[in-house]
Amino acid sequence: MKIATWNVNSLLARLPHVTRWLEAEQPDVLCVQETKCTDDKFPTLELKAVGYECVFFGQQSYNGVAILSRSGAAKVQRGFPDDGPGSQTRLLAADIAGVRIVDVYIPNGQMVGSEKYQFKLEWMKQLRRFLDASYDNSTPVLLCGDFNVAPEERDVHDPRLWQNRILFSEPEKAALQHVKDWGFTDTFRLHTEEGGHYSWWDYRAGGFRRNLGLRIDHIWVSAPLAARSKTTWIDKGPRQWERPSDHAPVMAEFD
Repeated sequence: MKIATWNVNSLLARLPHVTRWLEAEQPDVLCVQETKCTDDKFPTLELKAVGYECVFFGQQSYNGVAILSRSGAAKVQRGFPDDGPGSQTRLLAADIAGVRIVDVYIPNGQMVGSEKYQFKLEWMKQLRRFLDASYDNSTPVLLCGDFNVAPEERDVHDPRLWQNRILFSEPEKAALQHVKDWGFTDTFRLHTEEGGHYSWWDYRAGGFRRNLGLRIDHIWVSAPLAARSKTTWIDKGPRQWERPSDHAPVMAEFD
């Protein structure tokens, strides 16, 4: 089973990239973030044409998550149970092939100390409460998406430059660790110890060409899936295409 996650930075704008990649890589599941389109405009037919059924949860111009699967999805959950009608579209969960997949787009936070930063920290607390209330970590649960946090120094091209900045501040890392402590293992770090591997590069200043990136897109799993983990890698290929997303897909393979 191959499961991937990719912040596409506008699904409609990047649809040719997504369909090209799906046809080449054939993952069983692709979790998408930043679809940036309302549900009525979601490209269901185009994705079905390349073999994928879709569940989605979007809004106009911002946020939005989707799960694309070759085998369909059951027990779909859109957002937190206590979300109101104006809540942001950042969480989507579904059962696929015996695995509970939770696709998240954690808020960026904008700037350390800002209102959006506080919203980000609270959102991660809410995510942990949701996991505690909804799932058992002795069952197969996979949490993936754009976490907007680089957990460790080896996940950042220049830790001193990024110290106390958004995406790498201590409160963000602590909040994400609290989510991880629910019972998750980072599948990438099961197979790769060294630094220098990133999933996001700024469009500016030749970030990708110079490999000035951060590893902020993750696939985390509960113990039953960690035991079945074969490999996890970052596919930098699509980041080299014309008008790419600033993120690269991350893919995990399981027995």
